[in-house]
This record gives sequence, structure tokens and C-alpha cells, in this order.
Amino acid sequence: VPWRPGGAQIMGGLGEEAGGPFFADCRAIVARLARRLKELGLTPVAALELEFYLLDAANDAAGAPQLALCERLGRRPVETEVFAPERMEDQEAFFELVDRYATTQDLPVKGALCEFAAGQYEINLGHVDDMLLAADQGALLKRCVKAAARATGQRATFMAKPFTGESGSGLHIHLSLYDREGRNLFGETEAGEALLRHAVWGLQATMAESMLILAPNANSYRRLLPRSYAPTSASWGVNNRTVALRIPPGPAKARRIEHRVAGSDANPYLVLACVLAGVLHGLEHAGDPGPPITGNAYEAGLPLLPLTWEAAIAASRQATILPAYLGERYVKRQEQAQSQ
Repeated sequence: VPWRPGGAQIMGGLGEEAGGPFFADCRAIVARLARRLKELGLTPVAALELEFYLLDAANDAAGAPQLALCERLGRRPVETEVFAPERMEDQEAFFELVDRYATTQDLPVKGALCEFAAGQYEINLGHVDDMLLAADQGALLKRCVKAAARATGQRATFMAKPFTGESGSGLHIHLSLYDREGRNLFGETEAGEALLRHAVWGLQATMAESMLILAPNANSYRRLLPRSYAPTSASWGVNNRTVALRIPPGPAKARRIEHRVAGSDANPYLVLACVLAGVLHGLEHAGDPGPPITGNAYEAGLPLLPLTWEAAIAASRQATILPAYLGERYVKRQEQAQSQ
């Protein structure tokens, strides 16, 4: 742990007294689903993107969080400077620390950018073919970001919607599948288009049932608003940022699905588990998602996802697909915990 001289941390899990993993150990759930894909001769490859806000260490006079002061502007930022290099330079000390911490912990940080709202940033991790490692890296990156913020006199928040009227923060999962020959199943095989569509359909079919995991807190649902770049339906499209499941442009080797529903407050292990479950369901049942959305998904008239905590609890309680992948005992316990 580079911010704690002499300190270390261990990534571990919980076990049952009689042996085997604890039924609700989220690391074990991810590992089990990855094994199911391996048994089909498939290797999932995933990368996580995390959005967050950097805040002042002190709240304002009313006790509310506020963005950190910007020396370049001589005040707190209020305007959007998305992708602006100057906004990144304002936080150079912070990002240098994140880079050092990530290097020390072997985290494959591939890039960072300033996001749509003032004070909002995104850090991208590189693709790895070990699903447990990918989720571990998401959890470790959050710790690195928070530690770097503290070391530079700030705070980092991964709340899904920390400020009313500003962009929410998401956890996006990029996923592709490789076969035994090392080919990207979605882009480099003859059946790639069909298999991609099957996977998308499976993710659509499990999305409503997954909402309690993808949006685990009351605040999570404030992010899921029309025309907010956060999806409100189980839509899909090619290079369309209004949909839930985006197919980024690029060469066949890089063909992948970007799952864009989860907030950055969600558990990265369980979000990845939901994505793997949806892909497995799609491949095993060979459904079709219908035509991709080519315009504004918010105006496509599609059925809405459960967009309140109560609706998400009800959708989980009525789940017919997800229990077969995450475990019926786990899904039921999750519903009970959220209902209390």
C-alpha cells in the first residue's frame, strides 16, 4: 500500500466452515461464472472505466460538499471543460500520485480524462483476460484514487449522483470473448455478428433483474435520467452513447460490448458478475436483440428499466434468470437486505 509506508493489503474471500466459498462471496461468484465460460472454450476479456468527482476537503458553509479550488481559474470550476488538457493540468499532482500508486500495485491504468461535469474525471483500466483480476483492479483503483485525493488535500467521491443537475458517475464494463485460437469471437470469426447479438440479447434479458446490483443505493437512481448519458432502457447500438449496451467502433480484433448501466458506486465484482451472467445466458439461449438504436435511445419509446429502488427490489424479487447464474440463495438474500 504505497500511501501507507510499511503497509500491505491482501485480496481474499470468505469460505464456508465445511469448505468451499461462502455463497455471498462476490469474488467467488465472478470466478465461478468465468469458469463456466472457460468450459465453453471461451475466454472473457474485460476492462473497467470509473468516473468520479474531486471535492474540496472541507464542506461549504451549509455543510454540503463542494468542488476543489482551481488555481488556474482563481475559483471553483463551474463550467464544462470536457476533454480539456488544462483541466487535467489543474490536477497534475493528483494524477501523478494515482499513476505512482497504480504502478506500485500493478494496475494497468491506460488513460484518464476530464468528464462532462466540472470536477468530474474518468480513469480507464486496460483489458485483462482474468475476470477476478479485472474486478480486483477496479476495487484497488478506487482505493488508489481516494488515497491520492487525500494526499493532495482533496476528497474523491464515487457517488452515482453527488450533485443535482450535474452528470452522474458511471462504472462502464468493456467485454469481449476470445476462442481457443485467440480470436475475438465477436469480430474475427464467421459467426461473430450473430454471437455478438446473442450476447447483447442476454444482457438485455437480465438487465432489469440486475438493477439492484447495478444501482445499489438510493442515490444511484438519481443518475438514471433521460438525456443524461445514463441509460434508462435496455437499448443497444453502435457507437451510441444514449444506449445501455454500446458497441464501440474499431477493428475486428477490438470488437466488444460496453455495458453502461452501473453507477460508480456499485460493487465492481457484482457488476462484472451480472455482465458475465447476461453474456452466458445469451450464448446459451441464442436470442436476438432486434435492430440497434441509430438515434436517440431516450426517444425510442422502449420499456424503461426499474428506475427506482422499490422497482429494482421488485424486479429482483421476480427474477427468473439471474438466480441460475449468481445463485438463488444470494439473489434472495440481496432482496431481503435491500428491503429491510
